[in-house]
Amino acid sequence: MNARRVALVTCAELPEPDPDEELLLGALRAAGCAAELLAWDDEAADPGAFALCVLRSTWNYHLDPAGFARFLARAAACTRLCNDAGTVRANMHKRYLLELAERGLPTVPTVVGTRGQRMDLGAVCRAHGWGRIVVKPAISAGSYRTRAFGDDQSAAAQAFLDQLLADCDALVQPYMDSIHSHGERALVWIDGTWTHAVHKHPRFCEDDERVSDAIPIEPAERDLAERTLAAAVAGAPLLYARLDLLRDGDGAPRISELELIEPSLFLRQSPDALDRLVRGIVRRLA
Repeated sequence: MNARRVALVTCAELPEPDPDEELLLGALRAAGCAAELLAWDDEAADPGAFALCVLRSTWNYHLDPAGFARFLARAAACTRLCNDAGTVRANMHKRYLLELAERGLPTVPTVVGTRGQRMDLGAVCRAHGWGRIVVKPAISAGSYRTRAFGDDQSAAAQAFLDQLLADCDALVQPYMDSIHSHGERALVWIDGTWTHAVHKHPRFCEDDERVSDAIPIEPAERDLAERTLAAAVAGAPLLYARLDLLRDGDGAPRISELELIEPSLFLRQSPDALDRLVRGIVRRLA
């Protein structure tokens, strides 16, 4: 096996283009790596043929989480995987938001319903004082089956939640109005440091992702980001992470997602981040 052979793990059919893909492939090849794409859902895929497998655009894993978990186990048994299989498995189900909240971190308030459960959505909203809400699967990617409902859409919201709970776990969260003012901010972490942030436009079912140019990370955001990684990964050997933040009614940042599996890293917005990612991959090969 070529000791410089790197797989960027993707899927056989991307649900949308990966803007990081060509940049990262080109930069790795320029650094002397034999970089190739490897589809996790291709039965003929052989992760053992690579010295390192880097999860990048496995954007359909939520459609077959059990199959994806089997791929992780197979890859971890025969090569090095980034991020590591244990970290990825723990990050697949968004119950991790409850775990972060239990550790004292400010998350977007979240109620988790389990598959087959009958959840009274009206009672949940009354108990928490929620009006407009977001309902989505607990294992999801790319805003798959994610919908927002106003407080005058209770019947439609309940019907949608019932559909989700018929075949998967689901989340109910309050709609954060700050997404239209301050916006959702995505903070990118690569190989030991927070490199940059972008502003993400609101996205629901079938929406395209739209983001800004790179923006500075604010002090309050950086502090929360550092505390979140320290609480969530406990020294796991991460190569990359992304933390998505929204502001609450008091203007304080809250965690909407901690992405440790296959987040877009917005490398086009930050050449320094691209360079750092390549150096991190090359160092792991050595």
